[in-house]
Amino acid sequence: MPIFVGSQNNQDMKKKLVVLTGAGMSAESGISTFRDSDGLWEKYRVEDVATPEGFAANPGLVLDFYNQRRRELLNTKPNAGHIGLAELEKDFDVCIITQNIDNLHERAGSSSVIHLHGELMKSCPVGDMGTTYDISPDNPDLHVGDKDKNGRQLRPFVVWFGEAVPMIEPAIREVEASDIVVVIGTSLNVYPAAGLLNYVRKGQPIFLVDPKDVNTYRNDIQHIQTGASEGVMKLKEILLAGR
Repeated sequence: MPIFVGSQNNQDMKKKLVVLTGAGMSAESGISTFRDSDGLWEKYRVEDVATPEGFAANPGLVLDFYNQRRRELLNTKPNAGHIGLAELEKDFDVCIITQNIDNLHERAGSSSVIHLHGELMKSCPVGDMGTTYDISPDNPDLHVGDKDKNGRQLRPFVVWFGEAVPMIEPAIREVEASDIVVVIGTSLNVYPAAGLLNYVRKGQPIFLVDPKDVNTYRNDIQHIQTGASEGVMKLKEILLAGR
């Protein structure tokens, strides 16, 4: 499969590499996953901690759930996979589209990251996800009664089930403009993120990095069947050899 097909004719220009990442990207850093057999959804009901209705019914429970996730994040570091993707910016125009709410891509050095499902280290007022506030690592917990200047209760800046995904349109535009697409550590079962592959141009290279068998509706994906860190190393070899 030729690696470099697409819209750019000037070979001196960096090819546009779009990388879609999921929970498997951060698992090697120790971030708890949601959907695996021992994941967070085995311990918590989705309806209780990841829906607007759950927050309305028991905001303290929901805030504490994400406080725990935030403390966990502060005690983790980017893994070699995160760092390897950031290093690819030397040779490619890289855009990360992530389903993860952690900030490990940014901490690894990636400069263009779209968060489809929100950001754990940010808060927003109830009813207004267009206004966000950074959460300080020195004071990472949110509590019932924490309000913005307009008196609105603050909540995690996380897209819950049943809520719109505001960054899906920018993500679609990035995929449409891409020359190469890479999928790392996601089951491709969560929509609308899984639908992003529908916007890849015909004949364009698609790589999948995941140690598991992933059922997709496409037969044109090159599967690098290993974990994120090792898989990104192999991916870099393939991409750099094809320049």
